[in-house]
Amino acid sequence: MTNQQLIKSAHVWAVAVLLVCGVWAVAGKAGMRTQEQNSNQNGNSNSTSNANSSQNANRSNRNSRSSNATGEQTGMGNMTADDRKFVMEAAMGGMMEVELGRLAAQQGASDAVKQFGQRMVDDHSKANQELMALAQGKGITLPTEMDEKHHKDMTKLSGLSGAEFDREYGKMMASDHRKDVSEFEKESSRAADADLREFATRTLPTLQEHLRMAEALPGANRGGGNMNSGMNSNTGGSRNSNSNSNRNRNGNSNGNSNNSNRL
Repeated sequence: MTNQQLIKSAHVWAVAVLLVCGVWAVAGKAGMRTQEQNSNQNGNSNSTSNANSSQNANRSNRNSRSSNATGEQTGMGNMTADDRKFVMEAAMGGMMEVELGRLAAQQGASDAVKQFGQRMVDDHSKANQELMALAQGKGITLPTEMDEKHHKDMTKLSGLSGAEFDREYGKMMASDHRKDVSEFEKESSRAADADLREFATRTLPTLQEHLRMAEALPGANRGGGNMNSGMNSNTGGSRNSNSNSNRNRNGNSNGNSNNSNRL
C-alpha cells in the first residue's frame, strides 16, 4: 500500500470516528431530553395526584360535615317552633299535675279528691317519662322545675285544707284539663313531627277521662251552679210578681162589679 493510500485510509477512519462520536453525542442529548421530559411528566403527575388527593380530602371533609348536619336534622325530625312550644308546655303542665296530685292525695278532704290526686300522679308520671324520652331523641331539654305561675298555684293550694282545698283543687283540675284536651286534640292532627303527633294521639284519651273525672269533683262547676241559682231566683220572683199582679187585678175588678150592682 502506498503512502497516498494510507493517508486516504486514515482520513476515512477519522471521518468514521467523527461520525460515530457525533451520533453518540446526539443520542446522549436525546436521552437526556427524554429523561428530563419523563422527570417533568412524573413531577406533573405527582403534582396532579397531590392536587386530586387534596380535592378528594376536601370533598370528604365537606361530605362528613354535611353528613353530621343531616344527622342532627334527622335527630330533630320535623319539629317546628309550635311543636317545641307544645312539648315545653306539656312538660310543665305534666310536672304540675303530678305535684298537685301528691298534694291532693295528702290534703284532700273527700275520698274522690284523694283518689283523683293519686290517679294524676300515676298517669302523668307515665306520660312525663314518655315525653322526656321523645324530647331527648329530638335534642330538646325539658324543664326540671316549675315556672313562677305554676309555683304560685302550688303555693296557693298548699295553704288550703278541708272542703276549701277540695273546691279549689276541683276547680283548677277541671279548668286545666279542658285546656289540655283542647291542645292535645290540635297537636294530634296538626303536629309536623310524626312522633309528637303519635304521642299526643296516644295520650289524649287519658286526658279526656281525667276531664270527666275532674268535672265531677267538688267546685268544678261551681260557677254554673251559682248562675242557675240566680236565674231560678229571678224567674221565681217574676212569677210571684205576675201572680200578685193578676190577683190584684181580679180583686179590683170584682170589687167594682159588686159596687155597681149595689147602686
